[in-house]
Amino acid sequence: MTQAGPHTDAEKKNLRKAFVASLSGTALEWYDFALFGAVTGTVFSKLFFDGSDPSMDTIKAFLTYGAGYIARPIGGVFFGRLGDRIGRKKVLVWTLMLIGFATFAIGLLPTYATAGVWAPILLVLMRFLQGVGVGGEWGGAVLLSSEFARPGTRGLWASAAQTGVPLGSFLANLLLVIMTASMSQEAFLSWGWRLAFMLSLVLVGFGLWIRHRLEETPVFQKILEKGEAAEAPVSEVLRTQLKPLIGAILTRFGPDVLYAFFAVYVITWLQAGTSPLTNQQALTATMTAGFIQVFTMPLAGWLSDRVDRRLLYAVATVLGAIWTFVFVWMQ
Repeated sequence: MTQAGPHTDAEKKNLRKAFVASLSGTALEWYDFALFGAVTGTVFSKLFFDGSDPSMDTIKAFLTYGAGYIARPIGGVFFGRLGDRIGRKKVLVWTLMLIGFATFAIGLLPTYATAGVWAPILLVLMRFLQGVGVGGEWGGAVLLSSEFARPGTRGLWASAAQTGVPLGSFLANLLLVIMTASMSQEAFLSWGWRLAFMLSLVLVGFGLWIRHRLEETPVFQKILEKGEAAEAPVSEVLRTQLKPLIGAILTRFGPDVLYAFFAVYVITWLQAGTSPLTNQQALTATMTAGFIQVFTMPLAGWLSDRVDRRLLYAVATVLGAIWTFVFVWMQ
């Protein structure tokens, strides 16, 4: 990989601030996103549907979870374009506020017993808004940390955004483990899960405080100074970078499918397998995996600065696919 000279003291200071802002903001937003996934099969399937067929209610609940993935590309395109026009920092503040509002609102939603069919409709709407926020957040967070770094170091610094994903999942599962261990299942289904969602407002406030203290990236500042901001960035990308864009989209299929399985569906699956675990044991398993990833992802980013990124990604993709079958066999 191309190497660059060492960062100056001022660059190092901005890099650390950008890394913390990217990591913390993404972690807070993925806390919200992961929290929804963690309770999809254990709470939403029981409270937001008519209960006539528990198996179908579980499937409907996971379809609701899927609405967030449908919304993510929309958020990525909309906020990505906006970030090219007004800057990364402002957009990341807005995405944080959007997902914080949606998550807090989920904690206030009426159940099927109270609102009937409007309960799942409102749940899908709030999940959709979560997805829009996360879609705009993740890409912007990668730019935030990578645009402060010099070539040859961007793999490590840009890993902040991706590391925020397992960190957020770890925090969400940790809270759920504590709550399920300290209250009855009836209390958790009645009000405990709502508290977990409403607490996100406190975390979002912390994230906003960090991001307001951050400067705009040097790359975007140079674009403004030279007047090189694209008038129609989306159409320009489609016209000039269509092949790389399609390649980048396709490379995300594997990791996102693996995340949906190992961090979300597995919580329900482990409780219904041949050796069923308790809800707390399943949450602890996913929480532990998330904690390990907090360290392995920066390591992979650092390694990508020293070897061919495409080769590293390809090897990891193949190993991830193989491990899926091994994991299912173990259960």
